[in-house]
Amino acid sequence: MDVMPKWADVILIPLISILLAAILSALVILAIGENPWEAVKLMVDGALGSTYGWGYTLYYATNFIFTGLAVSIAFHARLFNIGGEGQAVLGGLGVALACLYIPWPHWTLALLGASLMAAAFGAAWAAIPAFLQAKRGSHIVITTIMFNFIAAALLNYLLIGALKVPGSMEPATATFPPATHLPSFQDMFNFGETTFFRGAPANVTFFVAVAACVALWALIWRTRLGYELRSFGHSEQAAKYAGISPTKIIMITMLISGGLAGMMAINNVQGEAERLVLNAVEGAGFIGIAVALMGRSHPFGVLLAALLFGFLYQGGAELALWTSIPRELIIVIQALVILFTGALDNMVRMPLERLFLAMRSARQ
Repeated sequence: MDVMPKWADVILIPLISILLAAILSALVILAIGENPWEAVKLMVDGALGSTYGWGYTLYYATNFIFTGLAVSIAFHARLFNIGGEGQAVLGGLGVALACLYIPWPHWTLALLGASLMAAAFGAAWAAIPAFLQAKRGSHIVITTIMFNFIAAALLNYLLIGALKVPGSMEPATATFPPATHLPSFQDMFNFGETTFFRGAPANVTFFVAVAACVALWALIWRTRLGYELRSFGHSEQAAKYAGISPTKIIMITMLISGGLAGMMAINNVQGEAERLVLNAVEGAGFIGIAVALMGRSHPFGVLLAALLFGFLYQGGAELALWTSIPRELIIVIQALVILFTGALDNMVRMPLERLFLAMRSARQ
């Protein structure tokens, strides 16, 4: 029997962790001479007070959904894929090659083709650390984080070489053909004189990310592979005794994880920039770790956590624009959220477990 109900583990603990992080963040804002309440109101208004703000919030959240799901499925197999950043970089390369060198007749086909290429390139980049873990015993954390730097160097080499536009000084590919451009929310929610999300980069990829959440939930909890994956994560020895191959689980899990991270590129490369540029990932691979931790590695939790971090990103940009609060403070707030949802999880969990245990004893 669980010490406390499932809803408390999935909802109550993260909410308390966020509250503690918010209190400490308010104290930090107060310490630098700003009004915490005014800062919160400005963040809420900037991120949620208009369709423009919502457009940016959902754009950032889309990136974090993909990278959060990538980390989540690895967590279920007790693997720590810290290479989402590099896998997303290679996913961007796959998107660029698909959009530049294949003559797509319509954006729907371009989206499908770019998604497959992004997933394939991300999965391929994750396959090498996975193989080293499965066959050579190399630690997945060390190899995946090293591959982030290799991916960045590879992209830099290609963008100043083979993929660079002739005569241009900018390290970027050519703009993708118009047939590959994805409809933005501004295009989708344009009702004559009334246009929502004007100027925001959110696009149809958000719905692909939501579909990925549903698909991953079905995979993990409604398929035999998902059962094997979770069994391996709970106990490798018991899984081996049951005939589950560790090599198979490690390889398949990391391929799916890398593919999900790579698919982030259809949002920021194909959907927003419409070309491949340096630093397109912008740290989203690492934010995915925090999103997975906060979402308890559940696809629905990842969706909610990604929306929160999307709010922090957009709200933080507004905060830096209209106040003297530096943009780096948002990194501090994110770090506090990660600290309480990850490293200090037991600080919240253990008192709650004692409380629920006492309540259960009192009823008996």
